[in-house]
Amino acid sequence: QVQLVESGGGLVQAGGSLRLSCTASGRTFIFSGSNMAWFRQAPGKEREKVASIRGYGGNNVYYADSVKGRFTISRDNAKNTVYLQMISLKPEDTAVYYCNTDPPRPDGIWGRGTQVTVSS
Repeated sequence: QVQLVESGGGLVQAGGSLRLSCTASGRTFIFSGSNMAWFRQAPGKEREKVASIRGYGGNNVYYADSVKGRFTISRDNAKNTVYLQMISLKPEDTAVYYCNTDPPRPDGIWGRGTQVTVSS
């Protein structure tokens, strides 16, 4: 069974930075070949995709308009880890951040997420 473990969240002031990490594990899960993405869910809102990166060392990345120029997604296939570097954080970035495959796994598996809170 696949496990997704997110970390790196916290409380920061507007304009601050955070780096999120997500490590994936599972005997049958081929991380290097999987497209991976970061999603976030704010209170009362639906989960949204904020960034994605192709598998097999692909450089193709996607960013939601709301985070372009501020967030950077990257991956380390040797560590089965995907990162999200966030700068110039805004209060509207406050949410629980999750990683998953892109599109999300059909078995419904998600990690517990990591809380990001940006104070004004």
